[in-house]
Amino acid sequence: MAKQRDKGFPERDAIVAFIRAQPGEVGTREIARQFGLKNADRAALKQILRELADEGVVQKRGKTIREPAALPATVMADVTGRDSDGELIATPAEWDEVESGEPPKIRIHVPRRPVPGTAAGVGDRALLRVEKLEERDREGTIYRGRIIKVVDHAKTRVLGIFRALPGGGGRLIPVDKKQAGRELNIAKADTNSAEDGDLVSVDLVRSRGYGLASGKVKERLGSLASEKAVSLIAIHSHEIPQAFSPAALREAEEARPATLKGREDWRDLPLVTIDPPDAKDHDDAVHAEPDADPNNKGGYIVNVAIADVAFYVRPGSALDRDALTRGNSVYFPDRVVPMLPERISNDLCSLVPGEPRGALAVRMVIGNDGRKRSHSFHRILMRSAAKLNYAQAQAAIDGRPDDTTGPLLDPILKPLYDAYAVVKRARDERDPLDLDIPERKILLKSDGTVDRVVVPERLDAHKLIEEFMILANVAAAEMLEKKSLPLIYRVHDEPTLEKVHNLQEFLKTLDLPFAKSGALRPSLFNRVLAQVRGHDSEPLVNEVVLRSQAQAEYSAENYGHFGLNLRRYAHFTSPIRRYADLIVHRALIRGLGLGEGALPETETVETLTEVAAQISVTERRAMKAERETADRLIAHFLADRIGATFQGRISGVTRAGLFVKLSDTGADGLIPIRTLGTEYFNYDETRHALVGSRSGAMHRLGDVVDVRLVEAAPVAGALRFELLSEGSVAPRGRKRPDASRPQAKAHPGRSPRKKDRKPDKARSGKSKKGKSWKP
Repeated sequence: MAKQRDKGFPERDAIVAFIRAQPGEVGTREIARQFGLKNADRAALKQILRELADEGVVQKRGKTIREPAALPATVMADVTGRDSDGELIATPAEWDEVESGEPPKIRIHVPRRPVPGTAAGVGDRALLRVEKLEERDREGTIYRGRIIKVVDHAKTRVLGIFRALPGGGGRLIPVDKKQAGRELNIAKADTNSAEDGDLVSVDLVRSRGYGLASGKVKERLGSLASEKAVSLIAIHSHEIPQAFSPAALREAEEARPATLKGREDWRDLPLVTIDPPDAKDHDDAVHAEPDADPNNKGGYIVNVAIADVAFYVRPGSALDRDALTRGNSVYFPDRVVPMLPERISNDLCSLVPGEPRGALAVRMVIGNDGRKRSHSFHRILMRSAAKLNYAQAQAAIDGRPDDTTGPLLDPILKPLYDAYAVVKRARDERDPLDLDIPERKILLKSDGTVDRVVVPERLDAHKLIEEFMILANVAAAEMLEKKSLPLIYRVHDEPTLEKVHNLQEFLKTLDLPFAKSGALRPSLFNRVLAQVRGHDSEPLVNEVVLRSQAQAEYSAENYGHFGLNLRRYAHFTSPIRRYADLIVHRALIRGLGLGEGALPETETVETLTEVAAQISVTERRAMKAERETADRLIAHFLADRIGATFQGRISGVTRAGLFVKLSDTGADGLIPIRTLGTEYFNYDETRHALVGSRSGAMHRLGDVVDVRLVEAAPVAGALRFELLSEGSVAPRGRKRPDASRPQAKAHPGRSPRKKDRKPDKARSGKSKKGKSWKP
């Protein structure tokens, strides 16, 4: 029985013991129920939980609490080996070692008669349901897991570059950094006519004896002489599915356009699409008009219509299975790997002008204060009035209409912008996180080579669409909660106490106050960002604030969206390219009785928890593949400019050296610490800097520097630089770096060690990239 206070209130250690005994997160309601607390005791309980969170004893996540760095009840994990008894051991596929330390081990329980699809082996990736053990076993394992399903089997195929040898045959140079140096021998009979420099897929061949392992070329994927093969490296190395199953393609071809059956007729409403000029899909359309209700003077009616993907992609169908496997579309500079076949995404669900298309629409009433007063969802048949791009719409509003936008200016575009001006009032009052991180875009020539890298201007047209989509997403989440239906939320946790503390310490070095009192809010970060706007330190502070944030993800449990400062949020507006949105559409259809394609009754919070975990992984896979491809394209672009000098900004500081982002292309590369100078350089974590132990010369995150390109490795997408700029002098009286840490001495007069010459090592620093919190 838990130790109690005099008045029947549990002691802190009893509360902590209960939280630690749970396999995942627990809410205040469950804690109160466990200890028989009344409503009057809730305030005292919340105070204790806040104290425990501030002390780091527990981790607060929205309205739920968990043991720090604890695993959720459902987790994607990689089977890494076996223990001394031969049982399988796994570790989480997604784990922040910098923040949470070494990943926990999970012992996999295998029943005598495993369910089909749950038999796993070493190297496989599986979705697990885990529970925490009362104490660690002799192997140090603290979790026990049961396989829900195997998501991916161990790789028996290697991707690499074929290098021909005289007399026939050749070697395979793997593109995976983890396999660097592990070349494979390819016999002459097994080359499959591969030529030197080809990107190939090789099946491992069992061999006896000593020497190199052998492989057999299974598929020639292209030549690296053409940069169009560059995205193929990421597609194959991350095992992003390219081909749809024959059954899915057959379903797509047999699909027919939506009709008025079971739909409202909105074809006379002049909805328009506004997208990037190179958009591959057009799945959202908007319309706004002043509200005629005399009780809402100055208010607007905003309509957002989204392609009715659920009408074509039914639960359990081949299209549905393929879409879930992909999780989302993946966008490369030279191609798109879509979540759905083109018959669906580029035809039946593309809201092209003049064609009737099925859609799921939300009608929102906006008050003159910008707040949403009410909303309603409708299954409609619509006809887009125009397809516009952002610059085109903005030019019309700015007084430069063209033949398309001229007739639309007064009846359609001006009301949209007027409605946005009203909505912006509530947005500004809400005060979401306002980071200014430029996003670069690679433009290719017709032959697939890099033409240039640009930073697209952020226009009011972008902000208009973004705010209307956020409103629609919130409306969807609210509607489904009102109907008590399961859904997948888009959630973003608040920063951890450790990261907030680290940010505070860093801001002290710039004499910037960050006084946290009460609840953590985006406005606290925005006040800091406002203080540096227009100053030299602006890029540095934006970058450090970004790195303090958590990563957005999908979850069947709601804990809010910190970055957007919203209590509830779900993705509704892009079911063509995101599976989460498709789930939300199906739930709306079910909850509102809108007809076919509804979420099955068998879908529960438990089943959607598994789906959310899976699509969170596929989203991160896509982000990583997109980033790696951009790195490889830029490395190709710069490969013939060895020795050239560039200006850039220090984008990352680690004990291994400095990462520099070039100003003109956004390319990232490493300056190894051993090449910095003739003295020891200490890593100052608080100031995000390397500081010379003798001279005090400091190289700090955000500093503008001149560098020389020393080496480029296009296959790995890595660059190595030499620093040409002198460091600034560390100010006196500041906290000195910890000289007790092991340091590296710089030797500019000699070549770096072999391991420093490998440009792919420049990509392995975990602290170089910030985490994404994108809506």
